[in-house]
Amino acid sequence: MKKTILLVLVLVLALGLTAEVTNADFTFGTPTNLGPPVNSSSWDVLPSISADGLALYFTSDRPGGHGGLDIWVTTRPTKDDPWREPVNLGPPVNSSAGDAKPSISADGLELFFESQRSVGAGGHDLWVTTRATTDDDWGNPVNLGPTVNSSAYDCYPSISSDGLSLYFTSKRPGGSGGNDLWATTRRTRDDPWEPPVNLGPTVNSSYSDATPCISADGSTLFFLSERPGGVGGHDIWVTTRPTTSDPWGSPVNIGPPVNSSANERCPSISADGLLLYFSDWGNPRPGGVGSYDIWQASITPIVDFNGDEIVDIEDLIMLIEHWGQDEPSVDIGPMPWGDGVVDEADLEVLMSYWQQEILPVSLLAYWKLDETEGSITYDSAGENDAYLIGDPLWQPAGGIVDGAIQLDGVDDCVISDTVLNPAERSFSVFAWIKGGAPGQVILSQESGVNWLVADAVDGALKTDLRTPAKKGRIPIPAGPPLICPTVVTDGDWHRVGFVRDGSDRILYVDDIEVARDTATNLESASGGLYIGAGSDLEPGAFWSGLIDDVRIYNRAVTP
Repeated sequence: MKKTILLVLVLVLALGLTAEVTNADFTFGTPTNLGPPVNSSSWDVLPSISADGLALYFTSDRPGGHGGLDIWVTTRPTKDDPWREPVNLGPPVNSSAGDAKPSISADGLELFFESQRSVGAGGHDLWVTTRATTDDDWGNPVNLGPTVNSSAYDCYPSISSDGLSLYFTSKRPGGSGGNDLWATTRRTRDDPWEPPVNLGPTVNSSYSDATPCISADGSTLFFLSERPGGVGGHDIWVTTRPTTSDPWGSPVNIGPPVNSSANERCPSISADGLLLYFSDWGNPRPGGVGSYDIWQASITPIVDFNGDEIVDIEDLIMLIEHWGQDEPSVDIGPMPWGDGVVDEADLEVLMSYWQQEILPVSLLAYWKLDETEGSITYDSAGENDAYLIGDPLWQPAGGIVDGAIQLDGVDDCVISDTVLNPAERSFSVFAWIKGGAPGQVILSQESGVNWLVADAVDGALKTDLRTPAKKGRIPIPAGPPLICPTVVTDGDWHRVGFVRDGSDRILYVDDIEVARDTATNLESASGGLYIGAGSDLEPGAFWSGLIDDVRIYNRAVTP
């Protein structure tokens, strides 16, 4: 592989491209519960993963502790081994007071945490315990003192990999809301901490912002927030910056599958950037072990740049074309954050996936509709197989991408189970269509709303996904649908799409954006999907024509 990389580097250098700053593109996997023995029937929360990935410090009130909440640690010989039975850190780290939210330094010699012990400056203070080597016992904890701690609530520390920046949560004056994110720095590990600085209104909001976690490269900060725009009551958000000298950017909700209607908080990112640990404190996720548990989610770089489901020469050419340029989609190394420039590190990551067949990791469902017989169309991306209703006809040679399905406009359609709730996330849906008539529906959600429909007036593409009505003393009606000027029922093949990107609604026809507006939220729906029928299976809304290659993504994508 090194020879291959070297040859490509020669080609790249011959192009003479200049370097600019960029960031990686990545996606989260479905969270999994760490299970016993890490999780128990008690509270198990506030994880902090060591730099080598072999020790996980966390907070628990399980039996065998010294106070209401204690700090525990579980270890494993290698990353491939299971976690061992957790061990209480014991005195002097734990006390009869609450001791919680550990943050282990990269060298494993400093452990920062919060404590309610009575000798602090406030009700909750930040403390640190040290040890000479990782084989030694932890020493007596030291309060970080009045420069860092205040009479207010100071908690949830996160130490940077160089040990020179400490991020934490505080309710002290000078912030934007009840809980804000602050940071204190020191010149060297032997110097005192400087007065803390509020991260400012770009990061902090008027809502509670807490439990920060700084990535190993210092360019990414995860935290929980109660601000609007989330999936549940407490969600994990992320803010990034090109370098540690740059200001933080606007936070983004990391969305499902990590965030859910439960409470997700207390993130901890592994040093290699491949795993995100978090807890569901306050409102547990289904499938847990105890009251509140620790979970993990994988982080995967998007290496199939052109979306053709294989990592090959075309992806390599795209990387070379953007060598050194500001192109987020190809800065994938070191995994998964990138390093601010498209270079050898990105090439090495790409080559590690060389010639692998990869379905786009953001696909929630993908119905190719190229079967030749039977009453099932299979989901190539997951487990959302769909069933034919009525008497649709398979057209093995009649599709735009291999085969297609032909619907009669009377009672034919295809039905799947629930794929997503449009109110919970950014998402995208694309499909090829041919035929149809004004008022007929391409894709809808059972007892919900029509996602893609030909307008009843002239057959222009429209979506009825819109801002929901508000009830109260002064009712507010639902927002309007979004309609474009492009007719899609003219008998030609058209690729149609709807994209929910943050608060924007976007319609595409033939891979061209044809309409966009802002809808701060969308109506909630939890039913299954109808391909080729209206949400209530109403007469006149069934599609009369061909539908092919229906794709649903769990993020905003461009065609």
